[in-house]
Amino acid sequence: MSNQPKTSGQDEILTSPGDGAYLDPFEDGHITTTHTLVVENRTTLKVRKCRLAVTGGPDTGKEVVSDKERLRVGAHSTNDLVLQEDRTASRHHFEIQYTERGYLVIDLNSTNGTWLDGRRIERAYLSQGSQVRAGQTTLSFAPIDEEVTVEPDRDGELCGMVGQSVKMRQIFGLIKKIAPMDVSVIIQGETGTGKELVARAIHELSGRKRGPMVVLDCGAIPPNLIESELFGHEKGAFTGAIASRPGAFERANGGTIFLDELGELRTDLQPKLLRVLENREVRRVGGNEVQEIDVRVIAATNRDLVKEIQTGNFREDLYFRLSVINIQLPPLRQRREDIPHIIKKELGDPEIVARHGRKVVSAPAMNVLMQYSWPGNIRELMNVISHVLTFSDGEAIDLQHLPARVQGQHQEQPLPFNEHLSFKDAKEQLLENFEREYIGQVLKRCDGNISRAARESGLHRKSIERLVKKYSLDAKSMKPKG
Repeated sequence: MSNQPKTSGQDEILTSPGDGAYLDPFEDGHITTTHTLVVENRTTLKVRKCRLAVTGGPDTGKEVVSDKERLRVGAHSTNDLVLQEDRTASRHHFEIQYTERGYLVIDLNSTNGTWLDGRRIERAYLSQGSQVRAGQTTLSFAPIDEEVTVEPDRDGELCGMVGQSVKMRQIFGLIKKIAPMDVSVIIQGETGTGKELVARAIHELSGRKRGPMVVLDCGAIPPNLIESELFGHEKGAFTGAIASRPGAFERANGGTIFLDELGELRTDLQPKLLRVLENREVRRVGGNEVQEIDVRVIAATNRDLVKEIQTGNFREDLYFRLSVINIQLPPLRQRREDIPHIIKKELGDPEIVARHGRKVVSAPAMNVLMQYSWPGNIRELMNVISHVLTFSDGEAIDLQHLPARVQGQHQEQPLPFNEHLSFKDAKEQLLENFEREYIGQVLKRCDGNISRAARESGLHRKSIERLVKKYSLDAKSMKPKG
């Protein structure tokens, strides 16, 4: 562990872009103020909070300090600050939202209006000491910047994840800090680094753990269905909509929605998603009714969203709206010391022991596993473990049990395409051959278990089922006999 002093600005995890510390997001091609940089000792988490105190009126003395992205004030008991004694306050009088430009106060169609520093407003930005009046109540607003030190977690496991490396223990510590904050999170990392596991850990350690967690893979859903999957649809909204169906946001109400592969979301749907996040309400496709939702959003992507913004493929305002906290997961090749611990945990799983007996990886085999580059990261490691369990009969897992590509014996073969076809037809045939072979091999390794095949391949279960049907694969025949 390094004891050298930290360089300025490199050890901060900012919960939002803000004035002062804010840098041009496109300067040098990176965003620093929302980027989580894991260092070798400790990290400072800057938490954006605000205080709203009643300084005049029948509820004088009440106050609330919150790190929520949205703070509501009014007479109804569901508000964050309840004006119980003020008979002139509306049920939901106004709310304060945190945006990339600062805190915004918005009147909620109140009866008597919302007043900021003596002027009636519909929406306006707040500053230190702003006076907001609702009914007979005067409130004083103050933003608060709080710094929290995130130490590397002492345990090497968290919610099913394993990591003794400083990088992973740092992330475990960060997850524990941010889980209760109820702010949006973007998790970035290569394919197979465990982004969904991080999202589930945040949900499980949050105040929403009793609510649902809904996972939506934006990259696995056909483009013509993604809007319906997100927001739901009414009967007859489109061909095939034989019944009304709630979307992912409705199903996640009171809990967490995990938008996997967010970078794959169509550009025409991005403003619709932004409106849902800002207004906290959804309208189903083909419907007129609006339904309020209370959902925490966690998103994941293996794309560089800043570059996607620069090329016009991703909206900057949507990025800032979601990236209150940004977690960068390291690839497995940057945390090789975790490989033996991950393997030990997996081989020690009671279900695996009961099925395959106790297994031990030999020193030469472990050395090869440690040297391999793992382009598929944890997901690829899990697949290799499945492979060796299938092909090793005894207790020891030796070199010969490892896949050829891991041993470095893999020879690149030319792609088997038909040059006599048109480019389009040859490409389509090659893709179909790949899909058929890949899904067949994954299903065979998973004994025909479609759910397990979906987990190991990273595909949605519906995508596996669609490909099985497309290529007339017999998953049932792959199940163990007996």
